Amino acid sequence: MENLNTVEIKSFVPAKDFELSKRFYQSIGFELASEFDGIAYFKFGSCPFLLQDFYEPAHSDNFMMHLLVEDAQSWYEHVLKLNLEEEFGSKVTELVEQPWGMLEFCITDPSGVLWRIAENK
Repeated sequence: MENLNTVEIKSFVPAKDFELSKRFYQSIGFELASEFDGIAYFKFGSCPFLLQDFYEPAHSDNFMMHLLVEDAQSWYEHVLKLNLEEEFGSKVTELVEQPWGMLEFCITDPSGVLWRIAENK
C-alpha cells in the first residue's frame, strides 16, 4: 500500500530586501528557524513558510498568504502596536467581518506581499 500522507506545505515568499524582510517577519512574531543560501525558514507555531532572496515586482505584488488564527482581534491589536508602516513601509487594513464568515485584516510586507490574517466566525 502506498503512503501518500503529507507532512507540511510551505510557500516561497519573495523578498525585495532580504534583510529587511527577515526583520519584518521576526518583528511580527515569526521565528527564524534556519537560513541557508538565500532561503530563510520561518515558523509561528505549526505554520511555516520560506522567505527567499528573490524579487520580481509582478510576482511580489500578486503574491498572497493566508494565516488562519484563533483570535484575529488579538493579532490585529498586536500588529498595530508594532508601527509597521513607519518601520517597514507596510500597510495594515481595518479589521472587518467578511460576508464569507471570517473576521480578518490584511498586512503588506516590505516587498508588497499581501498577508490576510483571519479567524473563522
